[in-house]
Amino acid sequence: MCGRRSRFLCRTVRPAVNSRPGSCVQICDRHAPGSVRTEVYVVSRVIAIVLLSSLLLATASSGQTVTVGRLKYGGGGDWYANPTSLPNLLRAIEERTAVDVDERPATVAPSDDDLFLCPIVHMTGHGRVSFNDQEAASLREYLERGGFIWADDNYGMDRSFRQAVGRILPESSFVELPFDHEIYHSFYDFPDGLPKIHEHDGGPPHGYGVYLDGRLVIFYSFNTDIGDGMEDEEVHHDPPEKHEAALRMGVNVVVYALSH
Repeated sequence: MCGRRSRFLCRTVRPAVNSRPGSCVQICDRHAPGSVRTEVYVVSRVIAIVLLSSLLLATASSGQTVTVGRLKYGGGGDWYANPTSLPNLLRAIEERTAVDVDERPATVAPSDDDLFLCPIVHMTGHGRVSFNDQEAASLREYLERGGFIWADDNYGMDRSFRQAVGRILPESSFVELPFDHEIYHSFYDFPDGLPKIHEHDGGPPHGYGVYLDGRLVIFYSFNTDIGDGMEDEEVHHDPPEKHEAALRMGVNVVVYALSH
């Protein structure tokens, strides 16, 4: 039931994708005020939640778990890369927030009906990304109905991914998100934007967004490889702080997607 009180710092959000009228989901911070975060930061988050409350949209039904999708695409790229990253992220969301998520991601193709059961889908890979006309139209409908795509470049998908997005939203363009964008502060605070996990081409990471009717519908993390960082630590032997930073950024993206 919407509006139920919680001992955590919570936001109650209303439905967007395939959810029942009157349903809601609460996104809560399990860190008690005054413990890890300062009281000033907690107060600033409360103010932000109040200001945004009239705009928040949920993507999950009350009493149901949230399913995060892994997008299976054509073109030859390894859409199945980083197999442990999403399960680790979903476990972190379950443990650290009050969002009830399915512990296993659902593999969905753009033309699958099950795509519309996932409020957020994640895609990654090293190679070429391609959507045919039917797939592009389906993904556009998915975004128009409140869906969200998080694309994380695993090194090598940049050019084809941008071209593929142009087929979905030809009227939109990629814009670099400023460090004060809410996606960097929705749950954990990233004052300098995306954390740098892997070097790739060197230089700083970049977080790009694609908007549809004023709503951020695609988030593209580039030159960092958040997915590699979220994998089991023995896969890439990343130091614990890199693994934690990647998980925290992943939590931020999902929390943002579920509340907008």
